Parts: sequence; structure tokens; C-alpha cells
Amino acid sequence: MLEHGGNLQQACIDYDRPLEAWLDLSTGISPYVYPIPSINPALWHRLPIENDALLDTARHYYQQEHVLAVAGSQAAIQALPHLRPSSRVLVLTPAYAEHAHAWRQHGHTVTERDTLPDARELHDIDVLVVCNPNNPTGRLCSPAQLHAWRQALAPGGWLIVDEAFMDATPEHSISAQAAEPGMILLRSLGKFFGLAGARVGVVLAAPELLDQLREWLGPWTLTGPARQIATAAMADADWQRVQRSRLQQDMQKLNAILQAAGIAPTGSTALFSYWQDPRAAELHAHLAQHSIWTRRFSQPSAIRLGLPPPESWDILKQALHAWVDK
Repeated sequence: MLEHGGNLQQACIDYDRPLEAWLDLSTGISPYVYPIPSINPALWHRLPIENDALLDTARHYYQQEHVLAVAGSQAAIQALPHLRPSSRVLVLTPAYAEHAHAWRQHGHTVTERDTLPDARELHDIDVLVVCNPNNPTGRLCSPAQLHAWRQALAPGGWLIVDEAFMDATPEHSISAQAAEPGMILLRSLGKFFGLAGARVGVVLAAPELLDQLREWLGPWTLTGPARQIATAAMADADWQRVQRSRLQQDMQKLNAILQAAGIAPTGSTALFSYWQDPRAAELHAHLAQHSIWTRRFSQPSAIRLGLPPPESWDILKQALHAWVDK
């Protein structure tokens, strides 16, 4: 099994502590959850209605006409390798591990690379996968760079851009250009909106590719209640403005606290901070002893910390003070 953030059950086993004892900073999911509207009871009784307001709301939110709602971007990650013949795939790493895994599982030739390629190196690559902002390093590639890579791919190539952490900085998104040939954009409501449990993602691409993906996934990919919640969240521009502001403020606060503890972040987004350092495993274990669960990486040695909820900042501060005093 691939390792992911949020694996608190393993933390409970390893450290013999109950689930409720943990402060989970391992996922990068916003501590501020979009307020769930009252669910129409009929949505639990009938099959999902797929001509509701969800897609029109998504078109407006992403500034893109061609969209497909899926059961989290994970559903698209697993399905896309089925839509191509055997391909040469390059995944820019470190990255969300499910991308490389899904392409390998379907028999494609996958190369992972931790440096940015020159466009001239991509002429024999069929599929390039980029997380932007990158998970877990926070690296951000410009739209110009992404377009240059897409144009350099082998004929019929795909550039897959995973923008799961982009909602806090929409000015950097390429969603408006996602319908260009060979461009596939993955978005998620799990991180920024704090709605990971709703399992709602959106794919933006050329209509022909979306038709193929829709056929592969089949009907009713989202539940009726999830559709109602996602529609409300994407339509609520006032809440989104407040969310962006407080996430940015909290990330500045988190990075300042880390720096005060001698931990200089090597990258961050508005939802997580990343520290690449030989001592990352030691910090991960130290925080776990204080019932704080973080995401540890071994190659390279690094740790990722999400934002704590407002009532838990002191817990993190105390644990980091103890780290300084070691």
C-alpha cells in the first residue's frame, strides 16, 4: 500500500494512543471546513440528478466551459491510464505517489524525476504529470512553463496538472486554458474547502477527452448530497475570500513558529509547510511523542506540516519549544 497523510490509525498503533488524542497535521486539509448546508432529505432517497446546478457552478468557479465532476481527483488519477495505449510517462517528483502508481499499474513505462526538465527533453514523452503547486514541496511552475512543456511532448501527448492545492492562489491556475489539446487539469474540493470526506473532484480538459472519461467512470459518480454541498461551496465567493485571507495569515504564523524553532521551511503553500532536512524523521518522531501527527518522507528526508485548527496552536508551539530545548 502507498503511504499517505491522514493515516492516523497507524499512529494509534505505533504510539499506543487513541484516535481522539491526536492533532492531525499530516494531510494539508484546511482546518476551516465549509459550513455544510441543510441537506434536502430527498437526496438520500433518489439517484443523483446529474443535470443540477453543479456543473454550471463549476464552470463559473474554474472559468472553464468543459468540466467533469468525479468522485475526488483520485478517481480521475486511476482512470486516465486506461484511456491511452502503452505510453512513456514522466512524473515530476517528489509528488503525490498515486500518480506514478496508477500509470505503472496499467502497464505504462513510468520515469520519476526530481528536477525540472528542459522542453527539449520531452519529445519522446507521451504523458507528463505535474503537481502544481507541488505536493509536498510547494514548488510552483508558471503557466508559461507548463505550456512550453505541453507543446514539447510527443504528438498526441498529455500534460496532466494536478492543482489540488491551487484554490488559495487561483491567480496561478491554468484552468481557463485547460481545454487546449493535450491539457488535463485535476482539481479537488477536499483541501481548500476542507471537504475531503465529500470526495468531490473536477476534471478540466477538451470535451472529447472528458467524454471518454465520463464513459469509463459511468453514471452517478457523485452522491446527491455531495453534489449539493459542492455546488454551495463553489458558489460562495464571500466565504472563499475569507478562507484565502485566513489561510495565508495562518501559514505566515506557522512558518514563523517553525523558524523560531530552528526549522527553516524549504517550501510551502497556503495549506502546508515543507522542511527537507536530514533531521526530518527526528522531528516527526518528536512531534508524534506530543500527539501531533505529520507527514514524513524518506526520499528525500523531509516533513510536511498542515495548519492546526485555531484552538490547537498552543499544542504545536509547546511541542516545538520542547524540540528547541532537546
